[in-house]
Amino acid sequence: MTIATSTKPRLKWYNILFFVVLHIGAMFALLPSNFSWAAVGVALFLYWVTGGLGITLGFHRLVTHRSFQTPKWLEYFLAFCGTLACQGGPFEWVGNHRIHHLHSDQDADPHDSNKGFWWSHMGWMLHDSPAASEVPRFTKDIADDPVYQFLQNNYILIQVALGVVLLLLGGWPFVVWGIFARVVWVYHCTWLVNSATHKFGYRSHESGDNSTNCWWVALLVFGEGWHNNHHAYQYSARHGLQWWEIDLTWMTIQLLQALGLATNVKLVEKS
Repeated sequence: MTIATSTKPRLKWYNILFFVVLHIGAMFALLPSNFSWAAVGVALFLYWVTGGLGITLGFHRLVTHRSFQTPKWLEYFLAFCGTLACQGGPFEWVGNHRIHHLHSDQDADPHDSNKGFWWSHMGWMLHDSPAASEVPRFTKDIADDPVYQFLQNNYILIQVALGVVLLLLGGWPFVVWGIFARVVWVYHCTWLVNSATHKFGYRSHESGDNSTNCWWVALLVFGEGWHNNHHAYQYSARHGLQWWEIDLTWMTIQLLQALGLATNVKLVEKS
């Protein structure tokens, strides 16, 4: 089955408004009245929880690629952390990423890097995506799970609930830094995997697309920047394949493995 494409996709105004509001909210972090080291600490902690444990470890390596297995309670916890990143629900995140791998840097790729840096970084989310109708076909393994259904249907309310908790704990500085600044920061760090690591860096493998290994993206997104390695061996739990390719998420998987919480860990077989 092919995904129909359009040369002039329609703008998604609700997405545009959503991103504009978040970015404006993040700018309030620049006001001295909203600054405190405690608020910055909350943002950094949630950056790790949502971007590291949630998106990178949970949504990506565990749920999308099934690079390892965990007890169901831990899988649900990591998926919850990914939902807190507010990058859509698990169905659309997982489905779009699986479609990306199937059609990487082709017209049917939702964020085809051949359409330019802006498109692959953010522009594709501001337009109707032909791939959206295909997401259910790529998420059948989680579609009937009531926990994933809850996370998908309530990811905005979950973010609002977190905002209320932060407001009660530390007032508006906690909300500005812990919600707006943190969400926008994690957004752009994650999006660099779609844009920068299909443009900058080096290639260790012939993967049939434009994917690259980019060290500075790897540092920002807990090891995801070794993207050419990942596209060559997409089911490998380890993305930093060389000793100097630092992969914090792989270290986390090793820790979970040592604790008996990660099993069936998939790795590249070296000849």
